[in-house]
Amino acid sequence: MFSWGPEFDRRRVECLQIGPAEVRAGDRVRLNPQGRSDIMDLALAGKTATIESIEQDFEGRLFLAVTVDDDPGKDLGSLRQPGHRFFFQPEDVEPLIETPS
Repeated sequence: MFSWGPEFDRRRVECLQIGPAEVRAGDRVRLNPQGRSDIMDLALAGKTATIESIEQDFEGRLFLAVTVDDDPGKDLGSLRQPGHRFFFQPEDVEPLIETPS
């Protein structure tokens, strides 16, 4: 029997504190990439997105997997298809607080 070992036995991240807000899958955020390291950072800056999941890499760093709200292919991102799901660090997003109407 093959075992992945303890490095693959990571705790699932359900929510994350960003400033005063707690975010989880389904919450909306505004993208504000700090690094501006590539053209996608520039293209997505200021856009709103929905958190699809909170992911953790092998070094324990947390990332938000998001789908961009005005992306016509965002349904593909929800299905975890390439090109429509983007990853941002928590400091690269601003939680959008929904107010009840």
